[in-house]
Amino acid sequence: MHDLILIGGGLANGLIAWRLKMMRPALRILLVERESTLGGNHTWSFYQEDLTPAQHAWLAPLVVRHWPAYEVRFPSHRRMLRTACYSIDSARFHAVLMKDLADCVMLGAEVGEMDAGGAVINGWRHEARAVIDGRGHESSAHMRHAWQKFLGWEVELEEAHGQAMPIIMDATVAQRDGYRFVYTLPFDERRILIEDTYYSTSPALDAAALRLNIEAYAASRGWRIARMLREETGVLPIALSGDIERYWDDKPDVLPRSGLRAGLFHATTGYSLLFAARLADEIAALDDLHADKVYQRIRHFSAHQWRGQRFLRALNRMLFFAGEPAQRYRVLQRFYTLPQQLIERFYAARLTRLDQLRILSGKPPVPVAAALRAICDLRKETSSKPS
Repeated sequence: MHDLILIGGGLANGLIAWRLKMMRPALRILLVERESTLGGNHTWSFYQEDLTPAQHAWLAPLVVRHWPAYEVRFPSHRRMLRTACYSIDSARFHAVLMKDLADCVMLGAEVGEMDAGGAVINGWRHEARAVIDGRGHESSAHMRHAWQKFLGWEVELEEAHGQAMPIIMDATVAQRDGYRFVYTLPFDERRILIEDTYYSTSPALDAAALRLNIEAYAASRGWRIARMLREETGVLPIALSGDIERYWDDKPDVLPRSGLRAGLFHATTGYSLLFAARLADEIAALDDLHADKVYQRIRHFSAHQWRGQRFLRALNRMLFFAGEPAQRYRVLQRFYTLPQQLIERFYAARLTRLDQLRILSGKPPVPVAAALRAICDLRKETSSKPS
């Protein structure tokens, strides 16, 4: 009998298992992953103000690189923001968790039927006091999404790239398929991640076209690629509207869920690390890991963060529906003229009422009538169309 079985070895479940092992090493935990490694093939980034000092401290062994600032580039302006940013990659994630969790991990596992009290793994039923399903995004008739989709190459260049800080948005590139930007993370003087990213109403990703875009971008920067070290892709949900209570009520059981499957992601960026770290602390603080207790804590946490991001979903509707696709960059271009501390609170999903007023004040970067229609969309918190 396990105290907790976590189905899916991605970011959310991995952090829950790791945090519980730190805080309560006597617990009998089983982290189950279908693939041969934990964490897939990803790079997760976050900022100083996203997490508490204590969360930064316990996540520190996973960080592969951090920088004291980052840059954004738009057609009308460039800006360096003095906000520290951090990156974790799946190779470090896998190595650290395998070292610390050891025999608590089952890789290459096939999962069959599961419920709140156990799961069939490789043909055998494993019982547990609680099970958490963390197998990624799940569509729902009660949620409406757009998408952030990307393809990235981590490359080694023939010569030094000359870029000291990350450029998290270079929107000076040609705008197509929605809002497009290139994201670059310099890991050392010749190794850099180049990611072609789109905010689109379609989740379809044309990998061949994005690879050509990366080659063209590198050439435009005067970079010659010596070798490609790895390729990563992703399609992240961007929340437009929905009913979080109906989303949870519509499940056929009371099986706890985590990560994207629990709706735990930043509504505008699609990033989930800040919520994964917060949820890991929530679960570690539970005195009783019985399925009902775990379910109620996660559901409450999910609903609380969803309600707290209502304004961000309204902004997303303005981004996607208030202007022509080729002009969507203007929304972010204006946003990055706002005070740095407001931008930090935005990424941490902790905007104040004053922040919200500041974002909406002044001349809007898209037509006023269209912006108001998008923000005040009558479907804003309900939907009958699945994402």
